[in-house]
Amino acid sequence: MSLLHLDQQLCFLLYAASRRMTALYRPLLRDLGLTYPQYLVMLVLWEDAVGEGVPVSHICRRLKLDTGTVTPLLKRLAEMGLIVRQREADDERRVLISLTTAGKDLHIRAEAVPQQLLCATGADPEMVSKWRDELRQLLAVLERESGSAGG
Repeated sequence: MSLLHLDQQLCFLLYAASRRMTALYRPLLRDLGLTYPQYLVMLVLWEDAVGEGVPVSHICRRLKLDTGTVTPLLKRLAEMGLIVRQREADDERRVLISLTTAGKDLHIRAEAVPQQLLCATGADPEMVSKWRDELRQLLAVLERESGSAGG
């Protein structure tokens, strides 16, 4: 079989799987009032913004996204009353993101999402863990390769 067949393309399978996974999240996140990208931002904040704010650059690093992609998400989350954006006093170029009480409270409601998603996939936790480990390895290889290619 030719390497130019669609079914032979790893990128296509990752793309299609990602779209399907995001579609599974949609109804679960609708109940929280979040889109999937907003949910990812909130996951970072629930994990890393305990006690004090985190810089936008930290969120970008964790999500592997640029500020041009993350900033509109943060603006919308602020409009929704879930976060506060504040310039750092000693370096006004740095914006810190903190959770509001509503943002912290949403965490409690969101705790059911991973289990609901697991049920929606029909996969067992061990299989999901195996897939996650394999995708982490693939991502590490791709990041290493893009770093060595000057990208």
